[in-house]
Amino acid sequence: MKVWAVANQKGGVGKTTTAVTLAGVFASRGYRTLLIDLDPHGSLTAYFGMDPDRVEQSVYRLFSDTMVDPERLISDTRFENLFLLPASTAMATLDRQLGAQTGKGLVIVNALNKLAEHFDHVLIDCAPSLGILLVNALAACSHLIIPVQTEFLALKGLERMLHTLSMVQRSARRELPYTIVPTMFDRRTRAGTLSLDQLRESHSARLWSSVIPVDTQFREASRAGIPLSLRSATDRGSVAYTELADFLLHDDSYAPPSSQESEIVHSSRLAH
Repeated sequence: MKVWAVANQKGGVGKTTTAVTLAGVFASRGYRTLLIDLDPHGSLTAYFGMDPDRVEQSVYRLFSDTMVDPERLISDTRFENLFLLPASTAMATLDRQLGAQTGKGLVIVNALNKLAEHFDHVLIDCAPSLGILLVNALAACSHLIIPVQTEFLALKGLERMLHTLSMVQRSARRELPYTIVPTMFDRRTRAGTLSLDQLRESHSARLWSSVIPVDTQFREASRAGIPLSLRSATDRGSVAYTELADFLLHDDSYAPPSSQESEIVHSSRLAH
């Protein structure tokens, strides 16, 4: 089972779109694919028609009930091979509830260990803030995907995300491979072109060689609750994410998390 976290500490850069569309690509190829919503806003959960204000079987229970079977919390979607572990808005209280309790950085790792035989791929959609949920996602994943909108302010958000990643890597004493994915690229705008050039200049070693273009069909797919990659495989957005999926599946920097992590696993202090 391969686990990707999709994260950036700036909102509106395409995290949920990235998670959903990649999951659609994997599911269409026959891979049993699990989406995990670790954002209390629940955009991913709402995408599939569930209300994060009302859902009872959610990620929150993994933190509040240590005996719960994670398989019981997973919801089917109407798409073959595609499953969802939804978010609830109650997750927003976790940092305050948990305080400095030890072991809470491993909650998602432990859940995925129990689910390893059931899924081929897992994609974790993360909140745009540093807290116990992001710490869990980074501890659990084997590869980090960082979507970055090709505009100046989003580049600033990338620097914050890379700083957080550096702290996590030092704490966990392992290097976490990551890929920066330029999103919402519009070649007709000077700002988009300049931002992409800056990414290529500053982050060439970790930057995916292509881009996710602006495509209004992403909005239509979201309105319909259907991953664009399952709704129309020929739209340019689908084609781009299919190329990204191929890259991720063949990337040789994949590195499963160690079973013996240090600070990130045994405490949540990074989140405070």
